[in-house]
Amino acid sequence: MGSKQQEGIKIVCQNRKAFHDFDIVETIEAGIVLLGTEVKSLREGRANLKDSYAKVKKGEIFLYGMHISPYSHGGFSNHDPERPKKLLLHRREILRLGGKSLEKGYSIVPTKVYFRKGKAKVELALVKGRRLHDKREAIKRKEEAREMDRLRKRYNIR
Repeated sequence: MGSKQQEGIKIVCQNRKAFHDFDIVETIEAGIVLLGTEVKSLREGRANLKDSYAKVKKGEIFLYGMHISPYSHGGFSNHDPERPKKLLLHRREILRLGGKSLEKGYSIVPTKVYFRKGKAKVELALVKGRRLHDKREAIKRKEEAREMDRLRKRYNIR
């Protein structure tokens, strides 16, 4: 974590469920268009990516389902927590992601939200859905790898 802080990255929230439910094909970093109270609330770490997704609409890409809690010190000008957020990408990146997400089984999911050099960023992933047996197999592989690491550690110490 120390090396990430030195690069000027402060992670606000992560979508761990995405790594379980999907196979990640590729990732890309995008900026987010936010209101002032949304930025302040993000700095407090009050965001949730559960069940959120990105969609291309009229040549622009939007993030749906991301919940940013209302700012604790905000008054009447507080934001709508479930408001769709516009993402900032180059046109060719939007067209490429949009084209790939139209293929059967593919979608665009945010994996984490963070601040880099004071700017709010979101890491988008082009993902392919996993079936139930694939999820079980992935869990089994992780457990086997963990067990092997445990055994290696035990025998290297002695």
